[in-house]
Amino acid sequence: MEKERKLKNEVNANGVVEKGDFFDPAAPPPFKIGEIRAAIPKHCWVKNPWRSLSYVLRDLLVVLALLAAATRFNTWFFWPLYWVAQGTMFWAIFVLGHDCGHGSFSESPLLNNFVGHILHSSILVPYNGWRISHRTHHQNHGNVEHDESWVPMPEKIYSKLDSSTRILRFSLPLPMLAYPAYLWYRSPGKDGSHFNPYSSLFSPGERKAVVISTACWTFMFGLLVYLSFVFGPITMFKLYGVPYLIFVMWLDFVTYLHHHGDDEHKLPWYRGKEWNYLRGGLTTVDRDYGIFNNIHHDIGTHVIHHLFPQIPHYHLVEATKAAKPVLGKYYREPNKSGPIPVHLIKNLVKSIGEDHFVSDTGEIVYYETDPQLKKFLATKFERYF
Repeated sequence: MEKERKLKNEVNANGVVEKGDFFDPAAPPPFKIGEIRAAIPKHCWVKNPWRSLSYVLRDLLVVLALLAAATRFNTWFFWPLYWVAQGTMFWAIFVLGHDCGHGSFSESPLLNNFVGHILHSSILVPYNGWRISHRTHHQNHGNVEHDESWVPMPEKIYSKLDSSTRILRFSLPLPMLAYPAYLWYRSPGKDGSHFNPYSSLFSPGERKAVVISTACWTFMFGLLVYLSFVFGPITMFKLYGVPYLIFVMWLDFVTYLHHHGDDEHKLPWYRGKEWNYLRGGLTTVDRDYGIFNNIHHDIGTHVIHHLFPQIPHYHLVEATKAAKPVLGKYYREPNKSGPIPVHLIKNLVKSIGEDHFVSDTGEIVYYETDPQLKKFLATKFERYF
């Protein structure tokens, strides 16, 4: 029999005010970021370039092995297996380049940028353009006005979208293919491009770095075009094009889920004086991806990564475990996954069906739902509800 909820306010061991089993995630945390930092073992901050490079070698060997297998087992039975596996490895390569962008790959900026350019250019990501905008994302996480990734639309912008645009934006699988468009055009309500050194994303001192990354991207794109003439466009589409699309879907799937809650974990967003770095970082969510956790370098341990992006990926699990007693209920324990994280598909579909915009006013806001759009999407994806 379910226990009766208490009606009076209680204060837990961390000093957080709760009411029965209700917890307000938007309440200012009773701890400081320095307390979290102090709880993390010192060795978790150590960046080992040889260990980082070993992961690069591991992933590149898997990519080459898959390419060799695809040329050897050229059958329509094998190709779907290849596409999923290779697309997942492209995503793993992105995560290693992501470490380079944060400087958690090594203590050497030269090594970080060299490896980052090779890894990200190989999967058509402009390394410096992305690195700079991603830094903006971390510095402003959870801020409706200044965040950069998966930022909720204010109602005034959402209301200006025509019905077809709303349907396209919130109908799967299109949101899971948004990343290339984001690189070129950013999000609704924002202008600029990750390829243009004069974009509002970048300061004058960053323009040279953006030019270098755009040149590397252009070289890679030209190489792919050349290889299409040599081996044929269909062959290149099978070897590279489809895995690239799988990679994009992985990226959008993972990053979306890290910044959207579910029934148990509704996430606040902040404006103005209510926002600070710690509160913004605590709006992110860890996710369990089953057998993929190791393959994509534990990117699912996202809360500690957002607060301390300098920690190498291979220490994030240990750092998270050490920080949880300090975080208390501000840490949202991820649902345990089976080997394949199919449970996250339901979370994704439900969130896209309900998380449409936030209020134009208020310094603490939550996603709100367009009832007409929800009804349409529920009809389309009713098997998930």
